[in-house]
Amino acid sequence: MIKLSQRLLGPLTLLLLALTFWLGLWVTPPDAVQGDLVRLLYVHPPIAWVALYVSFGTATIASCLYLWQRTRSMTMDRIAYCSMEISVVFIALTLITGSIWGRPTWGVWWAWDARLTSTAILGVFALAYLALRRANDDPTQRARRGAVFAILTAINVPIIHFSVLWWKTLHQGASVLTSTGQLNVHGSMLWTMLIGFVGFTLLFFWLLRERYRLEVKRDRLVASTVDEALAQRRREGV
Repeated sequence: MIKLSQRLLGPLTLLLLALTFWLGLWVTPPDAVQGDLVRLLYVHPPIAWVALYVSFGTATIASCLYLWQRTRSMTMDRIAYCSMEISVVFIALTLITGSIWGRPTWGVWWAWDARLTSTAILGVFALAYLALRRANDDPTQRARRGAVFAILTAINVPIIHFSVLWWKTLHQGASVLTSTGQLNVHGSMLWTMLIGFVGFTLLFFWLLRERYRLEVKRDRLVASTVDEALAQRRREGV
C-alpha cells in the first residue's frame, strides 16, 4: 500500500496541478474588481501556504524531533535539511508571484509592506540555515546547530501570518476565510483554489521524497569515500 501511494504521488500531483491551471485559466470567471488578475489567487496563496507552513513547518517539526532524545536520528536531520531547501524555493516563488500580482495592483513591483518584508526576512533566514550547515563538517554538531537555528527562525512565521492584522499593510487579509470564519471565495473559484492547495502540498511531499533520496545517497557516498581513504592509509602504513 505504501509503495503504491508513493508511485501515485507524482502522477496525482501532476494531475491536480494541471487541473488547477486549466480551471484557473479557462473555467473560473474573472473578478468584478481585479478582472483576470484574480487568477493568481489559484497559484500565489497555495505557494505561500507551502513556503510558510508546510515546508518550513516540516523543517521545524523535524528539528524539534531531532533535539528530543527519544526521536533523535539522522532521518529527522535529513528531513529538516531537505524541507528547508524546498522552503527556500517556495519562498522565492511566493515573492515572485506576489510581485507580479502587486505590480498592476499597487503600481510597484516591491513595497516595504510588513508581510512582504517579513517573508523576505524568512527567506534570508532559510538561506542562513543552509549556509550554517555547510560551515560545519561534523554531522552531529551540524544537525544540532541547524535544528536550534530552524526553531529560532520559525518565530518569524506567526509574525508573517498576523502581520496584516497587527500593522496597516498594503497586502490583503486572508484569502479563503475572514477573521470571523466566513468564506471570501465561492463556487468554482473556491474549488479551484482548494485543488491548488492540495496540488502544491503534494508537490512539496514529492520534492521532499526525491530530495531525501538524494541526500541518503550522498551520505552513503561520503561514508564510503571516508572508509576507502582510511583503508588506503592503513595499507600505506603496513
